[in-house]
Amino acid sequence: QLQLVESGGDLVQPGGSLRLSCAASRFTLDYYVIGWFRQAPGKAREGVSYINKDGSTYYADSVKGRLTIRKENAKNTVYLQMNSLKPEDTGVYYCAASTIGSLKSNLYEYWGQGTQVTVSS
Repeated sequence: QLQLVESGGDLVQPGGSLRLSCAASRFTLDYYVIGWFRQAPGKAREGVSYINKDGSTYYADSVKGRLTIRKENAKNTVYLQMNSLKPEDTGVYYCAASTIGSLKSNLYEYWGQGTQVTVSS
């Protein structure tokens, strides 16, 4: 069973930065697309970014220019660097694995447990 474990969520002020980590075990990143999703209270889960097997990346319009996704194969880990955070970025952030690059959550088979990000003054 593939496993994904997120970390790095925290309370941060507007304009601040966070780096989320998604550590993979029992599989290598070479064979999967890794996506980041978030879910705010009372709202549907939305895709924010994904990184393909070849390292190419994709971002939702709402986060372009502020979030950067990258992977470090040696550590089998994907990172999401989040800068210029806004209150609307608040939510539980999940990483997930798929064989298809997409921001559609139903295409992702394996999910982590999530990490809370709260942007508030």
